[in-house]
Amino acid sequence: MKDEQVVSDYAREAVPKELQRNWFSMFSVLVAIGVDLSSVLLGAELANGMPLKDAILSVCVGSFFLAILCTICAVVGSATNLSTSMITKYVFGKYGAQAFSIVIGISLLGWFGVQVGFFADNAQAVLQDAFDLTVDVKILSLIGGLLMMTTAIYGYRAIEKLSVWSVPFLLGMMLLTLFLTLKDHSISFSIPNAGAFTFGSAISLVISIFIVGATISPDISRWAKSKKDAMIATFFGIFIGNSFMIIIAIIMSKAMGTDAIMKIFIALGLAIPGVLVLTLAQWTTNTSNLYSSSLGFSLIFTKISKEALTLILGVISTALAVLGIYDQFISFLNILAIVIAPIGGIYVAEYFLVKTEFQRYYNHVEEKALVARSIIAWLVGMLITYFTTASPTGLALFSITSVSSLDGFLTGFVVQVIVGKFFSQKRSLQQVTVSK
Repeated sequence: MKDEQVVSDYAREAVPKELQRNWFSMFSVLVAIGVDLSSVLLGAELANGMPLKDAILSVCVGSFFLAILCTICAVVGSATNLSTSMITKYVFGKYGAQAFSIVIGISLLGWFGVQVGFFADNAQAVLQDAFDLTVDVKILSLIGGLLMMTTAIYGYRAIEKLSVWSVPFLLGMMLLTLFLTLKDHSISFSIPNAGAFTFGSAISLVISIFIVGATISPDISRWAKSKKDAMIATFFGIFIGNSFMIIIAIIMSKAMGTDAIMKIFIALGLAIPGVLVLTLAQWTTNTSNLYSSSLGFSLIFTKISKEALTLILGVISTALAVLGIYDQFISFLNILAIVIAPIGGIYVAEYFLVKTEFQRYYNHVEEKALVARSIIAWLVGMLITYFTTASPTGLALFSITSVSSLDGFLTGFVVQVIVGKFFSQKRSLQQVTVSK
């Protein structure tokens, strides 16, 4: 039993109480996920389109709301100690959960490949500029993909160890880079693209960078010892992780006049630390994509161990990244985001307000084949998300919050509550009629 616990990642069952973690473990993982190069790009965009004060404030406000949203989803994971895909078995039924698992699995597998390609392009540039080395981007994609899949194969505990060791180095290096930047350069308050972002649109961008990730928060929070541990870890992990790198990028872009973070490292004489930051930042973020993807597919391929499945998925996504197929995959991933967005709102509504299906779980009643009312909420949520998503992916007919994924999340929540209460009342009336 002890040896089994060493390797098992509990993809299809609740995490045992003796293996559950305190808040610091999950906090480190979530901060590590937030520290990546996509945050740098967003920070540079905000720096070029807004005054410094407004840009930083928008990041803080957006990260605050995002942290609240993720924390609410994380509570469901900590209460059940189940992965997101397992939670959906009790909300959508067996077949509904399989549909979700396929969608989330493909989506995160796609993002793994996209991030591998992103890593390879940046690594090639820094090796060329700093060391005059020319390395084929396909070779770098292969190296990056194989490296990033190693921790995902061994599951959460390997990701935890990587994050605990990496986060202090990443934060320290970014703060050192910021210090050296401000030491020799003054911040430019000019705005090349004045008016490119309103305060509201900037907040929307900050939220949207991780909004779909909120749905899969239970994949991390299921390891929490308590709801309190999950809430502390998720709120502060997301708030700090999501805002830190963006704010650093805003300030450095204002000071250096460039959005190329690797060029900033090279200009400051930090080429080798820059390579390490690039590698660790993408590694800690991307390994979680493959990890959650494998948790999703575990519900489909039940005869294959989660570790073997992760290895297979990692090899496939790395091979596709090497072939460059993900250059054409972004639009498809955006479509998948429309499908995923409402699900977090639906299971949150079911857990906190409707409660019917989670009572079945706690009473050890087998999950249904299909839960019609949850499917209805899912379909309505997808429709609203499609209507509010910008073209060409969506129709952009109207907007509720200005963040289409958040629109879908809230729609799924509201519809699940309304339909769930209606079915509950209908069931109560039927029981009263039968008793008479």
